[in-house]
Amino acid sequence: MKTLTIALATAKQAVRKPAFLVLSAFASFLLIGTIYVPYFTLGEDIKMYKDTGLTMISFFSLLLALLTASSEVAEEIEGRTAITLLSKPINRRQFILGKFLGIELAVLAMFAILGTLFAGGVWYKYAYDLTESGGGATAEMAMRIKQVQQVLPGLVLGFCEVTILTSISVAISTRVPMLPNLVVCLSLFFLGHLSPVMVEATKPGSGANELVRFMAGFFAFLLPPLENYNAGPSIATGVMVPWGVYVLPVVGLCVLYSSAALFFAFLLFDNRDVA
Repeated sequence: MKTLTIALATAKQAVRKPAFLVLSAFASFLLIGTIYVPYFTLGEDIKMYKDTGLTMISFFSLLLALLTASSEVAEEIEGRTAITLLSKPINRRQFILGKFLGIELAVLAMFAILGTLFAGGVWYKYAYDLTESGGGATAEMAMRIKQVQQVLPGLVLGFCEVTILTSISVAISTRVPMLPNLVVCLSLFFLGHLSPVMVEATKPGSGANELVRFMAGFFAFLLPPLENYNAGPSIATGVMVPWGVYVLPVVGLCVLYSSAALFFAFLLFDNRDVA
């Protein structure tokens, strides 16, 4: 109950801050504007819109999570305001877990807003592209519904990706301020997506240096496999990502990684001086 109270208070503070409004407004503007952007794909613009839309939603939600984690955890610890909360019958683990769940609620709110707008954009753009390229052809209702259904697994996977990085950000925020937190988490974001490519490019027989091959394997082993959560390229080609075979197992992997990061956050915060 105490954890839930902290979570709700954190979520309310997060959605009231300018960062939430600015990021949501800017991402919404891009999602609407790119409906009419010509991608020069010979009638396949909807594919590019799906891929870029999913990437935008995940990236802006990640920025919100990182900024909120820094302000709700790091700044409260550095500003000695966390001790006011901890002086009550609330332990440190409840504090960290409540902050994490509150940030997740704020991120979920942004995903709900942008995801709904994106689904509407996919619905509209499919018919819009047919009208533009088909000389007045009309889209069937079933096909428009299918287009929207294709992007739903991508939204779920994108939320899981942000969840993993949010848990890491909360752990880092117990020790360092905002700027190092942003640098580390954004680096993890890009390296987590690049590591499978690095491993593939440096596999035996590729002629890559041994040190480069070792570092590629090291990063792939150490970092979360964030590329597993990037369903944009598959969805863009019209593939329906299976819920039972792929999405649910990857969601389970997200739970494991997030739990490990939160456990690490408990260890870092247990002996942190907040007085």
